[in-house]
Parts: sequence; C-alpha cells; structure tokens
Amino acid sequence: MTEPSEGELSRRLASSRRDFLRTAAGVTLGGSVLRSPLVRAANLAKTKKVIVVTFGGGARDQETFAPEGQENVPNMMRELIPRATFFTQVVNRGILGHYVATASLATGVYETINNFASLPPEHPTAFEYYRKALRRPSSDAWVVAPSNGFNRIGESNHHSYGLGLGARVILPKYLLKAAISGPSADYAHLLRDNYETPYYTPELGGNEFELEQLETILKLSVDNFKVHARSLSSPDELSLSIVRQLMRQVAPSLLWVTMHDIDIAHAGAYSLYIEGIRRTDRLCAELWKAIEQEPEYAGRTTLLILPDFGRDADSDSGGNGFQHHRTGDALSRTTWLMAMGPGIREGVVFDRAVDSTDLVPTLGAILGFSPSLAQGKPISEVL
Repeated sequence: MTEPSEGELSRRLASSRRDFLRTAAGVTLGGSVLRSPLVRAANLAKTKKVIVVTFGGGARDQETFAPEGQENVPNMMRELIPRATFFTQVVNRGILGHYVATASLATGVYETINNFASLPPEHPTAFEYYRKALRRPSSDAWVVAPSNGFNRIGESNHHSYGLGLGARVILPKYLLKAAISGPSADYAHLLRDNYETPYYTPELGGNEFELEQLETILKLSVDNFKVHARSLSSPDELSLSIVRQLMRQVAPSLLWVTMHDIDIAHAGAYSLYIEGIRRTDRLCAELWKAIEQEPEYAGRTTLLILPDFGRDADSDSGGNGFQHHRTGDALSRTTWLMAMGPGIREGVVFDRAVDSTDLVPTLGAILGFSPSLAQGKPISEVL
C-alpha cells in the first residue's frame, strides 16, 4: 500500500479537527468568502487594533482538539471557538525552531537564521511595514516575549527597514531580573529561559533601560512589580500581566505576545506539558476578556491565535513524541489559526490550507499596510 503524502496527512488532520469542532464546539463549516473593497474598507475603519498570540511551543491534537484532549482546552472550546473563525490547516514549511519559526510568522517569509543565535530576522517584520507605511511612533507596536532569545524579534536587518522602525520589545523575565537585587530563589520558577537548549542564554545588557521601561512606560514601581511577580506561577502568567499593563498604559495598535510555557515538553515530563497547555488555554481566554474590558480595545480589536508549529507523532520512529518537534512530519507542521473580533464570522470553521506566511499579509490588509516582501497572501475569510 502506498504511504500517504505529507499533504494528504495534513488534509486528514484538518478534516479530523473540523469534524470534532463541529460536534464539540457547535461550529459550522464555512464556505469561501469574497468581500467587496467597500466592505473591506468599512471593516478597516472599525478594526484599528490587532493582537497576535503565538500558542508557543506547539501542542498536538491528541492533547487539545481531539476528543481525548478537549478537557485540556476548555476555554477555547466553550468561550473562544464559538466566537471565532477557526482554520484547521495552517502549514509551516520552514525551520521548526521557536525563534526562527516566530520570526517567519512575523516577516511572512520562511527565515533561515540560526535558531540559537542572537540575530534579527533578515526580512522586514510586520511591525516595520506597519510603522513605515502608516508613520506610526515606536509606542504603537510592541512585542512581549518570555524568552531572552527573542530580544531581536522586533526589528530586521533589512536595508530598507531595520534600525528605528521595529517594534519595542519587552522581555518580562529580563525585566524581573533587572528588578531583583540579591538572591532570586523566590522567582526561580519564572526565570528559566530556554527549555529546548537550557545552556543558551544570550548576553543582554542595560538594566537601567529595563527599569525605565518598568517605571516610565508600565507605571509600576520595582517593589510592586516584584510582589506581584511572586504571586504568579509561570513565565507566561508574567507575560500576560505585562501585556495587560501595556494595554492600559500605552494601548498599542499592534501587539504581539509569544507564549512559551508549553515548551516545557522538551524536559520530557508529560504532566508539565499538559499543565502548559491548560495554562495557555486559560491565559488566551483571560486576554480576550481584557480586550473586551479595556475601552481602547473593546469593539475594535482583532485577536489572532496560532501555534508556531506542532510536535512529533508518537508513531514516528524518528521523533520523540510530545517531547520534541524534530521530524518535520505532518503533525509537526500542520497547526491551526483562530481569529476573533469585529467583522469576523463567529462559530465557523475552514479546513482549506493556509500557510504560516499568510499571517503578515493578513495583518497588512487589516491595518492598512502593504508587506511587499512577504511570501504569503491575505486570508480573505477574516477581512
């Protein structure tokens, strides 16, 4: 018997997600949508802010959207998906490393930079396109990322963009390190930086700048920040706390949040992997509630949630199951996308193939910029 192709495996995975979501979450199967320029312009006028969340670290269907995994994503199943347009087949054709995959999502081009080097993306990011085209200040585009390896994600080294045109980046763990003087045992659970390569810690400097971010931009005293951080249980909770404060104090129009707790799977502890999925599910729901509660965001924000990639199948002899994402098989490459906000259809699922590089052109269509070097195309169903 001929083995199914990777494309066929991706389609089968998308179909299983679709069938399960139609039954469990009460969504309907969407058809193709063609919208006129007038409708698109009207939506652009109403949708002035975008928040992107990468469901970072990758999670397999059997622990999320398959019948046996739905208990791990109750907030998505009950609160978010019924209010969203859901795409069951988002294919990542690039390198499956967290930094380089996130850089590819942010540029709309499959980046080939070293995943474990402190390097900027080689192609312009959505933040640079947005700020240059619309002449927006640096305060209007931000990235919140839990890993210090993401400190270069906000700005490329492209000769036509780059220096001074990117997003401002907040690294909550580094912010916490800057605020701590003396022993940090009380915060050790928030400070572990990289689960895939625990010995990789890029050199970062500028404690004074970090504390300036804390006090001047976020309006938090060092003491209050430390007390609040001590009450949190994970790096992603710390990130969401920073995101909420950023929304209140700065209200950026383009905000990118990278979740990373799920990546504890690299440690080989299945229970911690499941805990990471459940926490990320909860934090995504909390973020949507914050969007609805903040006057600057309520009724005018598009929320896009998607993983950077998946994880290996248990049946693949070349991988390590849930622990890693090394094989490049269909399960590692086929993820999903959830879109919510004004003008976006609720409770609808699409199983046509979407490419990871389609994200940036979609952001451009929503916010009004043209990502001329991106490889993908806008996802018409969310415009």
